[in-house]
Amino acid sequence: MPNDPTPWHARLPSGSTDGLTGAEAERRLAADGPNRLPQASVPSLAALLLRQFASPLIAVLLVAALLSLAVGDRKDALFIAAVLLLNALVGGLQEWKAERRSHALRQLLRVQALVRRDGEVVLCDAETLVVGDAVWLESGQVVPADLRLLSSHNLELDEALLTGESLPVHKHAQAQLPDDTPLAERCTMAHAGTTVARGRGVGLVVATGQATEVGRLASDLQTIQPGRPPLLQRLDRFSRNIGLLVSLAALAVGWLAMARGGISLMEALLFAVALAVSAIPEGLPVALTVALAVASHRMAQRQVIVRRLPAVEGLGSCTLIASDKTGTLTCNQLSVERVLPADGVALERLARAAVLCNEADLHCRDGDWVGRGDPTDVALLQFARQQGLSRERALLAEPQRNAIPFEPEHRFAASFHAARTGGISVLVKGAPERLLPMCNASPASQRHWLEQAVALAGEGLRVLALAEGRGLEPLGEQATPPEPSRLECLGLLGLMDPLRPGAALAVQRCHEAGIRVWMITGDHPITAAAIARQLGLLQGRDAVVEGRELEQASPRQLQRLVASRCVFARMAPHQKLQLVQAAQRAGHFVAVTGDGVNDAPALRAAQIGIAMGRSGTDVAREAADLVLADDGFASIVAGIEEGRIAYANVRKVIALLVSSGAAEIVLITLAVASGLPLPLLPVQLLWLNLATNGVQDVALAFEPAEGDVLRKRPRPPQEPVFDRLMRQRTVLAALVMGVVGFALYAALLQRGWPLEQARNALLLQMVLFENVQIGNCRLERHSVFSASPLRSPLLLAGTAAAFALHVLMMHSSWGQHLLGTGPLPLQQWLVQLALSLSVLLAVELQKWIQRRGDRGSSPANTPPGC
Repeated sequence: MPNDPTPWHARLPSGSTDGLTGAEAERRLAADGPNRLPQASVPSLAALLLRQFASPLIAVLLVAALLSLAVGDRKDALFIAAVLLLNALVGGLQEWKAERRSHALRQLLRVQALVRRDGEVVLCDAETLVVGDAVWLESGQVVPADLRLLSSHNLELDEALLTGESLPVHKHAQAQLPDDTPLAERCTMAHAGTTVARGRGVGLVVATGQATEVGRLASDLQTIQPGRPPLLQRLDRFSRNIGLLVSLAALAVGWLAMARGGISLMEALLFAVALAVSAIPEGLPVALTVALAVASHRMAQRQVIVRRLPAVEGLGSCTLIASDKTGTLTCNQLSVERVLPADGVALERLARAAVLCNEADLHCRDGDWVGRGDPTDVALLQFARQQGLSRERALLAEPQRNAIPFEPEHRFAASFHAARTGGISVLVKGAPERLLPMCNASPASQRHWLEQAVALAGEGLRVLALAEGRGLEPLGEQATPPEPSRLECLGLLGLMDPLRPGAALAVQRCHEAGIRVWMITGDHPITAAAIARQLGLLQGRDAVVEGRELEQASPRQLQRLVASRCVFARMAPHQKLQLVQAAQRAGHFVAVTGDGVNDAPALRAAQIGIAMGRSGTDVAREAADLVLADDGFASIVAGIEEGRIAYANVRKVIALLVSSGAAEIVLITLAVASGLPLPLLPVQLLWLNLATNGVQDVALAFEPAEGDVLRKRPRPPQEPVFDRLMRQRTVLAALVMGVVGFALYAALLQRGWPLEQARNALLLQMVLFENVQIGNCRLERHSVFSASPLRSPLLLAGTAAAFALHVLMMHSSWGQHLLGTGPLPLQQWLVQLALSLSVLLAVELQKWIQRRGDRGSSPANTPPGC
């Protein structure tokens, strides 16, 4: 590029839209580096290990270690230090894996750009752009680099990210600006990170990566810490509340033990701290992160990319899905199935209009015709090719002079060309009801064409009208063309977009799961109704809501429509947002799909925004929480299933941790109140904490689904994590484990067992209880005997490993010295194994009573079409 000191915004447009060769682009990429902004690197494992010591709960453990040293108990101090290191190792490894997985997922969400290489416009990764590339811009795209515009057609950019300007800014390629023009007024430039609000343009890459305007700000952004998601904040509050209650209980028990005599103030304080640490579910944040990360990994395998981790659980809570039709419920692979030309209009003339008013490309590669661009435009090019006409030859004969690009609010597109006979001709395509009033057609003729359009739409076809105007005055390339009028209608085309495989079944599964499905489309109401009936969304005489009806509806009428209808046609983008907000006011937890820039407000307003990964614009993907890699509705249903499984596993982890800690509190309280010696030493309580909160709770995060989770109603959005069922079962399990453990301890002392041996037997009993309780927690409503433990190999291995580790400590000299453990006779083993089953029997009885109460409840299904 020329070595000109003049700022790019002040230069006249210079450069070619021919672009670069692939070889030259590779050379420049090697010299300048990728077009990438600075990104925070994945934290090292060492940094994540150190982060584990920032928890307030770890501070409690450190106090316990210092107190142990103060009373001369180096054994306990060393053990506490080992616990700290092990907790840090487990937590650090899990966070490191989650960070790596998140980083890998981010690599899938690449910005793409249309660039000319080797004479062909191709879609490529924006990171491969180099200075000198020619880039094509269209509505909805994020500008991939700093560009000097070479041409523009009604081009407006949203520069709020860069300049704070809330309104779109007009861009003019041919303007000449002073060198000192402020950034916000550089109308000749398109800067990286801004968004194309409307129009089209071609620009020359003049800066990439950190050399762009936004790249200069990126370093400062790296220092800003992200906020914690709402789900994690709620669970943090839950953990703090539980921690406070347990700490108060532990201090009270320690004070009671000291008041009854037998231990010193320092020993009582150390015991209280150890009891609090053993009972607080400090493993919950790590287990939660693992549960969501596991679900996000499973979702990625099912074509759902998670951009925000808590959205995993949120998707499982949705009660309504507002879905686009084209590309999500249908294949978005259009083909022209029906042609209705006007009297005296040959197919060749329709094909000419189809290729000239078109923004797609069609190329033959390896014997197959491959299209790039809007599916409607690609289908039109395929139709024209069958008539022996290509876009390239048509443009050579009639060069384009200007255009009105298609925008949802226009519902038509127009292309202006130098006519063979002189002057300017205009070719127009659009919705029949929008295009026919622009034509020189009598009312009777218009009614005829509209009836034909309705008939085609009734067959499930997408209907497009084509028209042409002649004898127009010359029009400058940079002038804004007027809306065409006095056109000649050339005819109608009926395009077919078949249903996606599995879409109808996915809709049915949503209904079975108690989730309403809306179809929102800009298509004709009759076309929408035909597709909706194939999907099972409409039954009998169910009506389709049109955009005009929604526009005229009062707030009360809008709420009635939201409650009773599920198919919305001829909807403008702002009406999609209006529908989403109305559904939320009605109490729904809404998931919305979208692919265009105009879908971004609805995606942001919804509780869960779902963008299309293939056909979606960069703006839609940035506004969304989840991205569908295959654009299919069935993938949304798969994501809902994984979200529900993740939430169920979070509940299972909480149930295990809280019931274990509560059981220890019950045991110690009964012993102290009875005047017996403390049943477990601080080091033994810490060992229990390690055995119950270590591998086993994390393994619960990998638990598969409990039955068919999609046959249950969505949980109410306001439902707390620790609900009534969990509270009842936690109290039951804690009382059984605590009371039976205390009874065993008291009986052994009464039979004359030495205190150390009684504590050894009680410690084994508590470990056995936890091994059984994790089995209870696997299934919330079903019997533990209804599912083989082999279906959860990781959980089975974790439980076996925890138990084997304790047995090893019982029979090794090191373990006996550290924990005061020792071997037990076989008869005692059998007795305690039988006692450990008491918590299983109690929980199984409670589940049986609950299932009897559930038999009379209504099924999850909502009526068809809802």
